[in-house]
Amino acid sequence: MGQFFIIHPEDPQARLIKQAAKIVQDGGVIVYPTDSSYALGCQLANKDGLERIRQIRKLDEKHNFTLVCRDLSELSTYAIIDNPSFRLLKAHTPGPYTFILNATREVPRRLLHPKRHTIGLRVPDSKIVQALLEELHEPLMSVSLVLPDQEFPFVDAREIFETMQKQVDLVIDGGPCGVTPTTVVELVDGQLNVLRAGKGDYSAFK
Repeated sequence: MGQFFIIHPEDPQARLIKQAAKIVQDGGVIVYPTDSSYALGCQLANKDGLERIRQIRKLDEKHNFTLVCRDLSELSTYAIIDNPSFRLLKAHTPGPYTFILNATREVPRRLLHPKRHTIGLRVPDSKIVQALLEELHEPLMSVSLVLPDQEFPFVDAREIFETMQKQVDLVIDGGPCGVTPTTVVELVDGQLNVLRAGKGDYSAFK
């Protein structure tokens, strides 16, 4: 059975953040709050965790996972960023955006788009996420938490725990989250495309 941590969204308790990071490092799958909705996450190298998340979400092998990064510097380790893209990323991170970029060799092949070698990355505007990533010293491999029979994501962590406590190792309650997904922006080979209009101002990407 998974654990349930209540973590303050503005002043995350260091003790609970350390425990949460240890669960991730020990191979756990967690549910955590972001600036858009609750998400599922695991360690970057955790192949079993990846498969568990796929089973929870009923995802096929073609579904793209997102690397949730601490800041723009960490993001640039995993993506190839030209100068125009850097300026856009700097202006919109942290924030509720997922950016599709050409991947570097640091990204495991299993996470890449099978034909284009791209990867989705994002830097959430969440103090809980920032504290957790600071403790982990690496990104989280992540997808939004929308179960196969749901139209919208969960908004309440207690409901998530009651539903999924046998499927995940930890649910972090950081307060209510929204149901609007991130805006997805493709920045590949000099082209800029809004693939999904979601949360956040995306007028700069038009």
